[in-house]
Amino acid sequence: MTDNTIYHPRIADTLLKDKLEAKGAVLIRGPKWCGKTTTAEQCAKSTIYMGTTGSNNIELAKINPGIILKGENPRLIDEWQLAPELWDAVRYEVDHRHKRGQFILTGSAVPPDKKDKVHHTGTGRFAIIDMLPMSLYESGESTGEVSLAHLFTNPEEIYGNNRHTLEKIAFLTCRGGWPFAIAEDMSPKAALSQAEDYLDVVVEEDISRVDGTIRNEERARVILRSYARYQGTQTPISKIRQDVAVNDNDTISVDTIATYLNALRQIFVIKDMEAWNPNLQSKTTIRTTPTRYFTDPSIATASLRIGPEDLINALPTFGLIFETLCVRDLRVYAKSLDGDVYHYRDSNGLECDTVIHLKNGKYGLAEIKLGGEKLIEEGCANLKKLSSIIDTSKMGQPSFKMIITAVGDYAYRRPDGIFIVPIGCLKN
Repeated sequence: MTDNTIYHPRIADTLLKDKLEAKGAVLIRGPKWCGKTTTAEQCAKSTIYMGTTGSNNIELAKINPGIILKGENPRLIDEWQLAPELWDAVRYEVDHRHKRGQFILTGSAVPPDKKDKVHHTGTGRFAIIDMLPMSLYESGESTGEVSLAHLFTNPEEIYGNNRHTLEKIAFLTCRGGWPFAIAEDMSPKAALSQAEDYLDVVVEEDISRVDGTIRNEERARVILRSYARYQGTQTPISKIRQDVAVNDNDTISVDTIATYLNALRQIFVIKDMEAWNPNLQSKTTIRTTPTRYFTDPSIATASLRIGPEDLINALPTFGLIFETLCVRDLRVYAKSLDGDVYHYRDSNGLECDTVIHLKNGKYGLAEIKLGGEKLIEEGCANLKKLSSIIDTSKMGQPSFKMIITAVGDYAYRRPDGIFIVPIGCLKN
């Protein structure tokens, strides 16, 4: 980060402190440039950067990993996956020191081959924090007047004053939540370029480096472009293969596409959403196929080579990518509440964009719409229909039903109890 960049407190800051009090080591993982190292540095008392150019840290870790671990605790080991041997070394030290809060490991990729280098999972010694690019609340672009935690208490009323226009939301969608893009001295043009630069690094370097398999850069771009068109859906890989085949002179198989997508998962570019499986009153078949999402909406717009004005001129596309922005924020907020975000779809075609389910059993239903009375009413009807088929004798009533919008002057509770909340008013 530059000297004139202001550090924005992250929700993960609190998670990290809590995990360090409970475990000997904490692993922070997530996409490159999302702020893992900076967050870890807030708690660390000593640091070693494995990826530093010109250093011999990686070779040293292979020969004598114990030396890498020496330092005041918590000790941060940044980009640990460059020397997978460190995993077992950290586990060993945690076991023998019998102390909590010893190490923080950060990584933007799953190690390419842990089979011969990591012999233990770390269960009981390691806690894991999955970090994403910044939510609007973390970047200071949500007022935070409506708390997701508060919604779980089903309040009689809420209030929030939305300050964003559709044009502003389009810009925030394309800029993404990359910490460096939020620097106060950065022009809008420069801020938008950060996602493009990120994508270039992914296809030119990271997608091949993650497991040592050389992958075609242009093919990777085409796959990402196709994935961007199908985000928010359960489109099969075979459909993506058809898209790629149109632009690929070589015959490409479904298995090959799958290896590209798996590599993108390993470097946290994409993060599929699991299906929600509630108890229903009827015998409706629930679709269990994961829903496709990027970890940040700006990866989609960069892949499609579109900007804010393009989104304004293509509202259906805007709606799909805005959904990714909301999913990113909901994932950040839900994780701080010890929860996860799921998608619902059944054989009758009934869908719900997001279900926020906490480990204590509470859950809330949320539809995502750009805004406008017609779309909001459609979303409300959907939420009511899904709520009516849930077997509440086995899992209780939903704590809330919510429509998340891009625009709208206020956050409020409707007479039917459904909350209307602009994303620019929401926090954890």
